[in-house]
Amino acid sequence: ARKATELGARQVGCDEILAVEAEVLAPCALGGVINDRTLPKLSCDIVAGAANNQLLEPRHGVALHARGILFAPDYVTNAGGLINIAQELRPGGYDRARALAQVATIETTLAEIFERSERENRPTHEIADEVAEERIVAARRANAVAYPRVGATVEQAAAG
Repeated sequence: ARKATELGARQVGCDEILAVEAEVLAPCALGGVINDRTLPKLSCDIVAGAANNQLLEPRHGVALHARGILFAPDYVTNAGGLINIAQELRPGGYDRARALAQVATIETTLAEIFERSERENRPTHEIADEVAEERIVAARRANAVAYPRVGATVEQAAAG
């Protein structure tokens, strides 16, 4: 209470917090926070938190989009930890500068998702899923060329 007074903030209970007028709602603990019960209460411009699976169902992302609330998909905003761990498995071992450079691309990825969402008038979670799938396909193709299966033709290796 003392900090709230010191900062000019007001304390609210757990049952009230989702209805607080705010620029950003950051669900950072429980998944499924955005659901049929909570959606009508939201009074924010952006949902961007660290909790996994913030949308109870994909249709809740559609509802956020319809209400003009920007959703930053959790698996994009949380990608830094996975990127950092993946760097430990790279040939030559962990390289902090390389890890930080790759983590910095999260901002560009989010910008791409937000721009495509606006341009195509589609929810960000749908766009994020497509971007992830596109990148997985590209990585598989690159790995198929780098590590073709024994007996594969060049064309088969390139096709993945």
